[in-house]
Amino acid sequence: MNRIKDICYIWMQEMKGLVQDEGVAIFFIIVPLLYPLLYSWAYNNEVVQQVPVAVVDMSHSASSRQFSRMYDASPDVKVAYQCNDILEARDLVQKQVVHGFIVFPADFDTRLNRMEQAHVAVYCDMSLMLTYKAIFQTATTISQAMNSNIQVKLSGHPTHREEVIQSQPLAFEEVQLFNPTGGYGSFIIPAVLMLIIQQTLVLGIGLSAGTARENNRYKDLIPANRHYRRLGPIVFGKSMCYFMVYVVMSAWLILVVPKIFSFTSLFPPRDLLHLMLPYLLACIFFGMFVSCIVRYRENIMLLVVFASVPMLFLSGVSWPQSAIPGYWQGISWLFPSTFGVRAFVRMNSMGATLADVREEYICLWIQMVAYFFATCAVYRFQLVRMRRHALQTIESIEQQIKQIKASRKTS
Repeated sequence: MNRIKDICYIWMQEMKGLVQDEGVAIFFIIVPLLYPLLYSWAYNNEVVQQVPVAVVDMSHSASSRQFSRMYDASPDVKVAYQCNDILEARDLVQKQVVHGFIVFPADFDTRLNRMEQAHVAVYCDMSLMLTYKAIFQTATTISQAMNSNIQVKLSGHPTHREEVIQSQPLAFEEVQLFNPTGGYGSFIIPAVLMLIIQQTLVLGIGLSAGTARENNRYKDLIPANRHYRRLGPIVFGKSMCYFMVYVVMSAWLILVVPKIFSFTSLFPPRDLLHLMLPYLLACIFFGMFVSCIVRYRENIMLLVVFASVPMLFLSGVSWPQSAIPGYWQGISWLFPSTFGVRAFVRMNSMGATLADVREEYICLWIQMVAYFFATCAVYRFQLVRMRRHALQTIESIEQQIKQIKASRKTS
């Protein structure tokens, strides 16, 4: 019963500290509530449309104008400028007025009329892959359509069926699995939401520990307050506080935010509940373990913000997991977000069940157990050190009292 009272007391103190400390409250409550909305709103359009493009037409022929009209009629790009030469178009790209340009050589129509292969040059700004995709794929699609029309005209087949077979001998249909619109938001937002859970937890726990260390709070509490004398109540009381807060925050991030912005959500609810339990616990104990090496509040913010983008890449979402070197994959296994992101993306975007992500699920439980014992080890080390410091302080005070008494007797 005393241990249960100690756990409840520490849980209550942590909840009070969470509310009273503005920095911890911001990262535990404000950031999980508002940051996903801002991020999802920024990518709510899913795909880029009407990308401005310039055209350099040196052919000035009916064929080049037809290509330009078809190019401008597509929803992904917009012919914004007609340039006289490549230098003028390149200057527009450097000023970011357009994101690319296409060039028709002077012999474009002549080579087509001679039944020779003609060329269209496509230049793209590669600093943003989404605009590159729109510019290049649109040009490729239009060139294929014009090729089919030329084949039909030259075939001389009397029936429409023969013309279709001539232009497209092998019929195919492009189907984008698990992301029908090809949207960037549906692709990246699920991974970001899971990463936000881990990063805000680590930030909040680290700030709380940094504040306690700066204020020298635990060194004052441990000698006088019996609730902080045992390892078990400290670990369970603090983790219970963080878990209760992030059960609510996780429900908001995983269930509500995707519904607001109509992102894909194919996960089985029961399987998602089983996945989030070890993920939250692993993130909590990971944050408590990391907080023990943080001395000042500012250090945890620098550490977590610096590591956010590498963690997203190491999860295998932005960059293929098979292309990540082995040693970097080994480093990624240290973070709960690696397995949490992979499992959640498969469940959310592909409709995978818990059995399909069994490997990631087991790894999360292993991480939870490993970080739990690691947290207990570092907390025990801190308790021993603090008790030693308290005993030394008491001994020094007793010696001072003896010296005062001795000086009074001699006087």
